[in-house]
Parts: sequence; C-alpha cells; structure tokens
Amino acid sequence: MKIIFMGTPDFAVGTLEALITSGYEIALVVTQPDKPQGRKMELTPPPVKVCALQHGLEVYQPTRVREQSSMEYLKKYEPDMIVVAAFGQILPKELLELPKYGCINVHASLLPNYRGSAPIQWSILNGDAETGVTIMRMDTGIDTGDMIAKRTVPIEEEDTGGSLFDKLAEVGAKLLVDTIPSIVDGTATYTKQDEACATKVGMIQKSQGVIDFHRSAQEINCQIRALNPWPSAYTKLHGKTLKIWKAKVVATDGNYEPGSIARITKDELCIATGEGSLSVLEVQLEGKKRMATADFLRGVTLAEGEMLGE
Repeated sequence: MKIIFMGTPDFAVGTLEALITSGYEIALVVTQPDKPQGRKMELTPPPVKVCALQHGLEVYQPTRVREQSSMEYLKKYEPDMIVVAAFGQILPKELLELPKYGCINVHASLLPNYRGSAPIQWSILNGDAETGVTIMRMDTGIDTGDMIAKRTVPIEEEDTGGSLFDKLAEVGAKLLVDTIPSIVDGTATYTKQDEACATKVGMIQKSQGVIDFHRSAQEINCQIRALNPWPSAYTKLHGKTLKIWKAKVVATDGNYEPGSIARITKDELCIATGEGSLSVLEVQLEGKKRMATADFLRGVTLAEGEMLGE
C-alpha cells in the first residue's frame, strides 16, 4: 500500500517511524517549509523532514498545499492513503478525495473535544483528568470527520505539556498502525461526531504565559504545567522576567494579597493567590539558568509580603 505522510512537528515523527517500521511504502513525506529559528534566525528544517531524510524518503515542502501546483505534484504519486499528523495546513476537498482509503488523521484529543490547535496544552490548562488520541477520516471541516478509533490516556499530576505531548505521540503512532488494517479490509467502524459535544481550541499565544495571581493556585499550577516547555508561565520579579517551571498547591496561614510572598525560608518560596498558595519548586530568572528554588533563593534577597508581577 502506497502512503503519503503529512506532518511537521515532533508529535508526528513517531507516527512516521511507526509506519516505516511496519513496512508500509512511504511514497512521499509532505511537511511545512524550513523556518528561521534561534537568535541567528537560521533556517531550520521541521522534525518530520529530518526524520524523513534519515530514512532516505522523498520530502516535499509546499508553502500552500491548496495551490493547484501542489495538487498536481501530489496526484502524481497516486496514494492509496494519506496519513496526517499535525501537518499545520488545511487540506482541500480535492486532496481529501484523492486516495482510495481516504485521508486518515492522528488527532491528540478525544474528539469531538478539543478540535483545532494545541489540544494537548488545553487539556492540562482546563484541569482535565484524562485525554487521548483519536484516529479519524478527514473531511473539509477542522477535525470534524468520522472517528475510527480512540485511546484514552490519563493526565498525571506531574504531566506537563511536553511530557503529555510525548505520551500521546507514542499512543497515536501505535493506534494508527493498529487501525490501518481494518480500514483497508473494510471492517473499520466510522462514527460521526456529536456536534453538541464539540469544543474548539486555538493556538497557544505567548501572552497566555503571564500569571494572574488573582486566579486560584490550582488554575495557575495547571497553567505552569500546560505551558511547559513553551511559552512557559512567567511573572516579574524586581523588574525581570521570572519563569516558573514547576510548583505545587499548598495551604498557608494568614491573609495575603494575591501575588505576594506568603512564606519564605532558605529553600521554600510560597506565593499567595486568589485561592490557596503556590509553592514554587523550579524557576528561571531572566538571564539565568533554570534551577531549583533552594538554589535560586541563595542568590536573591526576598521578604515575606513582597509582591511579584508588573
């Protein structure tokens, strides 16, 4: 069976490798164009391209897959199936109808919840107890196609956007490989999504990392976990950006204004919030390395009642 694979970030790499390991013919890998990154803004290939080239696969990087020139290029490969995992562009109807077995998408949520971008981060931001992966047949809507298979993954207390990303990538890759045979032999069940239960989410913006200490400690802790590693949750301390990488919800005595230091010792820093307090475990002050709070406190002078934020 001839497959065109479409994907861009790390999340999609595991799926591509699983297809290769399973012996499927990957006729072409389609990914986003190289983008400038880092301080020097050097052109950097997406992870899927790196993986594809390591396996000697042909790579195609259209600026817009919807353009007719792109469509004509893809048609030449006459794929039996197109597999999509976090590609980053909307596919036109003409492309969706091209392969015999359709365009099959690996989506990192339990559809119809969290259609759209960044479903992994949003599941943690919203304090969900579980998430998962859905294998679906794509249609012209955004994540609205019929569902073929699902697998649930619990969200652990220590999970971050990064760790959950890795878990779901692994689960999604295996679920896809397990599901393809039923698609090919006609035994797959296609279930329509319940529109009444659908939720949509957008891309994560850097501004979402700003911590509002008037929110509850639990909500802020979810923000810290969800936005790790990007864009991170952050505040201001002595006029510098202070990223909070890890924290836990604790109780503190006294009446403290949200954003103020409610307790400080040689190795503990607790910040008052709108409900409860946040014990900070790992931080990174602007211009410094990420470090444990105990190490951070040895190099800074702080006092109980001092405020964080703008």
